[in-house]
Amino acid sequence: MRIMVIIILFLQVGAAFAVEYGYTVRSTDLKDSPYTDAKTLATLPEQTKVEIISRQGAWLQVKEQQTGWVRLLSLRIGEGRTTGGDSGLKSLINLGLGRSGNTGVTVATGVRGLSEADLKNARPNPQELEKLRHMTIPPAEAQKFAASAKLTAQQINYLPEPAQTQATGTSNPTPFGGER
Repeated sequence: MRIMVIIILFLQVGAAFAVEYGYTVRSTDLKDSPYTDAKTLATLPEQTKVEIISRQGAWLQVKEQQTGWVRLLSLRIGEGRTTGGDSGLKSLINLGLGRSGNTGVTVATGVRGLSEADLKNARPNPQELEKLRHMTIPPAEAQKFAASAKLTAQQINYLPEPAQTQATGTSNPTPFGGER
């Protein structure tokens, strides 16, 4: 639990001091408010660099030549240009809900996972791990903070091991626990 609190605090502190940019992953409508039925201000071409100002549910307020709103999944967050696809760790932890405006329909963007290529290309970073170790706080201080926020401890069990296929003896699970 202590590591999770540290990671959350690290992400919040980092976000408070950094200007964040993103690139559109496809041609995207810039809306005047965070709803699918809102007025379209402009259409941003694919690979347009925008400054991210704020977030509201499944929408990001951005600034290019003008300020407006785009769907969260229409941007790749960060400085690296790509030809579309996943936006890395930020997309993995971005979970949002948004409503369409006048219709009241709610949309869940969900949590994006890591691709097989992401996992194959992952490399340990001992320097970053050491930075995290230096950010730890004493357990008593964490408990005091949790008590002041009226948080309670919860036990979360590990997920069960994936089922083995009979033909190969290996598993090939889908993101929702079934076999492919």
